[in-house]
Amino acid sequence: MRLAVLLCMLACLCAAPGPVAGADRSCTDLRQFYTGKGFTLAGVPLTEISGEHLRVCPQGPTCCTSTMEENLGGLSSRETEGLIREAGRSLQAAFNALHRSFDTFFTELHGNSERSLQEVLSPLGPLYSQNTRLYGDLYTDLRQYYRGSALNLDETLSEFWSRLLERTFKISTPTDVNMSEDYLECVAKQQETLRPFGDVPRDMKAKVIRAFVTARSFVQGLIVSGEVVRKVSQVSLSPECMKALMKLVYCPHCRGMASVKPCSNYCSNVMKGCLANQADLDPEWQNLIDTMIQVVSSFSTEPSLDVVLSSIPARIYEAVHILQENMDTFTAKVYQMCGTPGEPGTGSPTLHEQKKKSGSLTASEYKPSPTASLRLEMQVSDLSSKLREMRQYWVQLPVAICSKLAAGGSGQDKCWNGITKARYLPEVMGDGLANQINNPEVELDITKPDMTIRQQIMQLKIMSNRLKNALDGNDVDFQDASDDISGSGSGMCVGGQCPRNRPGLYAYSPDNNRVRGAATFQTSLCSLLLLLPLAFLLLQR
Repeated sequence: MRLAVLLCMLACLCAAPGPVAGADRSCTDLRQFYTGKGFTLAGVPLTEISGEHLRVCPQGPTCCTSTMEENLGGLSSRETEGLIREAGRSLQAAFNALHRSFDTFFTELHGNSERSLQEVLSPLGPLYSQNTRLYGDLYTDLRQYYRGSALNLDETLSEFWSRLLERTFKISTPTDVNMSEDYLECVAKQQETLRPFGDVPRDMKAKVIRAFVTARSFVQGLIVSGEVVRKVSQVSLSPECMKALMKLVYCPHCRGMASVKPCSNYCSNVMKGCLANQADLDPEWQNLIDTMIQVVSSFSTEPSLDVVLSSIPARIYEAVHILQENMDTFTAKVYQMCGTPGEPGTGSPTLHEQKKKSGSLTASEYKPSPTASLRLEMQVSDLSSKLREMRQYWVQLPVAICSKLAAGGSGQDKCWNGITKARYLPEVMGDGLANQINNPEVELDITKPDMTIRQQIMQLKIMSNRLKNALDGNDVDFQDASDDISGSGSGMCVGGQCPRNRPGLYAYSPDNNRVRGAATFQTSLCSLLLLLPLAFLLLQR
């Protein structure tokens, strides 16, 4: 009977949880690491314990309790989100730098053009001195438009030429002739039909509108791109991703393999799963970057941006000179259309004297200096090269993060594969949500894309269309309501069917096979010992 009791005690000891073979293995390193991460040592074991309680890490001898696993899981998520936001802030800073660089260049061009007004137009005498506010208002309107004001550039420029025609006609009329506001309005209306300034207003309008529309849209593109990066970088990681990150980053520490880095392909699959929605930005992101590069190239296309801005005063002078040359003919036609304002008197000799003194001036005589042209060339080159560097940001983000977490190329046979120290066998997934259907590391419902990111994809589409319209000289607030931001593209399943096939995950090292074999032998021995007391009692009968 004593033998039966002894065997029962042995069986109970075999079945009870507790320290495993090698339980004297110290947890000193993990305790030091754990406190270094800001956690307390309360409940942290001194030596390894059995790992049946682990929910994320592989079960086996471990120095991690359930609480430690939970704490380290939260830490791995916060650290990864920090890396994502750090990368986002770096890209935002790059967009801000491009914005500042272009804005400085453009406002200098605008300011230099405005400052040259007096030099270019002073030969017009009273036509300049009495109308400085008219010219100044034109530059103010152009500046406000560039800064985002809701001005209609076509109407603004048409209004400028109408006011200039009124004042030029009034100065050329004898001083004793009074003209009412209604009469001057009638004169201004003849601009379209009689074309007193020749083709200058139409030609200048087309070039100025195109220059300012593309410049403003380009700046808006930089701002929108930075905002998209900011908003997407703040999207929280999914619970499935958080588990995968814990397994990737801190489970090696729990298994006593703190020095073993994750396999690069293993890290790639985890990050491609975690950043699947972000990768879906890639097509529209690349489209926007390519369109911005086209806009930048247009700045140096003849007539280049610097030529258009610097020649504005010269074009105004040229237009006034054309009117002066044809003033008699124009006046006669105005009298036919609007009537005679009054009896001719002595007249104002100033305009005719100025007409004799001033020669013909064309915009080509006021081309920017070679230095300004070189600055434009450098600006275009710098903007284009930096934009190209940003082109593949969203699909390169997992690579960038894994470069800080994973093992290098030479250590792919001795890296952490999620279970042990061995090569990682599963293939690397593609980019985007739809390609994660068989991701072995991160469980994803590819029918439910992140709506914040889908909204940002729509913002990229809208901005790309604005820029394409700007290349044609059209300023359009484009809003494509026909696109369903939630029902198309990556992330949907054909016919609503989303089969899931999960391949075998890992290659086990010979050491790990021995561990599993020992565990199997220990389980068989305990089962045998449990049966012995029953057999002994039966024999007693």
